[in-house]
Amino acid sequence: MTTMLDIADVAAATGLSSRALRFYEARGLIRPLRTAGGRRVFGTGELERLHAIVALKRAGFTLAAIGRMLDRPDARLGPMIAAQAAVVEAQRAALADTALLLRSIQSRIDAGERIDVATLCSLIRKGNIMTTTQWRAVIDRHFTDAEQAEWAERQAALPADFDQAAYQAQWADLGQRIEAALPLDPASSEAQAFLAEWQALLAPFASVATPEMWAGAKRLHDSRAEWDGQADPGFSGAVWQFIQAADAAKRPD
Repeated sequence: MTTMLDIADVAAATGLSSRALRFYEARGLIRPLRTAGGRRVFGTGELERLHAIVALKRAGFTLAAIGRMLDRPDARLGPMIAAQAAVVEAQRAALADTALLLRSIQSRIDAGERIDVATLCSLIRKGNIMTTTQWRAVIDRHFTDAEQAEWAERQAALPADFDQAAYQAQWADLGQRIEAALPLDPASSEAQAFLAEWQALLAPFASVATPEMWAGAKRLHDSRAEWDGQADPGFSGAVWQFIQAADAAKRPD
């Protein structure tokens, strides 16, 4: 007879929280059975899937990639592993560059140089010139010259005092807070609050964007597996996937 475990037993066996298990279920990664009373129960197969999810997440694979790998056990792993290795290497290189920049700034402080927050931000921005170049390469691959021209024309309609750097910092802050809270049930009040904050932050873009621009932006992020690790929009692929799930789970007013 197949042994069935409840959610508390599975959480103890895998080290995952009950919240994480519900999130994976909402994403379709696992499919626990339900008792007559509605309680989740897990068989041996689902427990094995969870152990696989934990292992693959440790290697940095996105939940979308993990789902594809588990649902297609005969898939060719070579290209997926090579792509993930490239992502990890790009992240490692980016972190190494950041560490080098911070050590350089620290050495100037240790030498007695007075560096305030404004100077620190300036030095970081100068150190991130390569990031801008990387973004240009990603944009050039996903948008035609005509589409990029339309973006530039529309963005010129933003208020003259619009601070792009501050705006990007807001995205980075929101992305970090969502990342720290994951996994979350997309339909939960906390998830929906994050979604509302996300949509509010989109207001400047919404004020100038055409339907084609909206579609293009979504297409860019939906294809993130192709460029993840090459440029940083301020939030991770996991955060983007979560926002899509939260939007789909949004309760009607």
